[in-house]
Amino acid sequence: MLELENIVKEYLTPDETVTALKGITLKFRKSEFVSVLGPSGCGKTTLLNIIGGLDRYTSGDLAIDGKSTKLYTDKDWDVYRNHSIGFVFQSYNLIPHQTVAENVELALTLAGVSTAERRERAKKALEKVGLGNKLNVRPNQLSGGQKQRIAIARALAMEPEVMLFDEPTSALDPEMIKEVLDVMIELAREGMTMLIVTHEMGFAKNVATRILFMNDGKILEDEKPEEFFNNPKHSRTKEFLYKVLNK
Repeated sequence: MLELENIVKEYLTPDETVTALKGITLKFRKSEFVSVLGPSGCGKTTLLNIIGGLDRYTSGDLAIDGKSTKLYTDKDWDVYRNHSIGFVFQSYNLIPHQTVAENVELALTLAGVSTAERRERAKKALEKVGLGNKLNVRPNQLSGGQKQRIAIARALAMEPEVMLFDEPTSALDPEMIKEVLDVMIELAREGMTMLIVTHEMGFAKNVATRILFMNDGKILEDEKPEEFFNNPKHSRTKEFLYKVLNK
């Protein structure tokens, strides 16, 4: 479905060249639920941005359904982002003066979806995340967990093949985290392909089908959760996991 071959991403600054990704090679299949773990600044978000078409790789190749993206035009990337990828960020990025339904419909409007279809798709997506009774409410009347569920619904309404989550629960308290994770667990049960950058270890252990552990722009581990968390050979991850699990 998605294949990264020796992906390198460099950022040029006035003083130096910073290499955020150092030769990432990965394959993702349909219906996988992948948790991406690692310390801050290790390249997790950059990896998601490359996969989501929000940033361009410096060298290597990203193949989508077997087709290289090396010769993709801006239009090709727009089509990919609008029809294949759903992105959920740390911040909700909601427009406060619009209703919940209007916020979900916005991306559909930009994609040229008809009025009747976008209303139906927004309603369906909001029902899926448990907010079908909040269509005409404004975001400032809702909790943080509900706002993040709106953001998930907005991505789902685009009917993507892959959902990407960048620390979607980092700004939430424990009760709100549970709200969001329950929605994501249900999506996983339905077979949605998802990649999530997270520090929620219980979620990574009990829901994910695959764990990627990153550090310094590289993939150090790529295993099933039971192997990753139970295998004593993972000395490189012990310090990180200890710090996170004992916050």
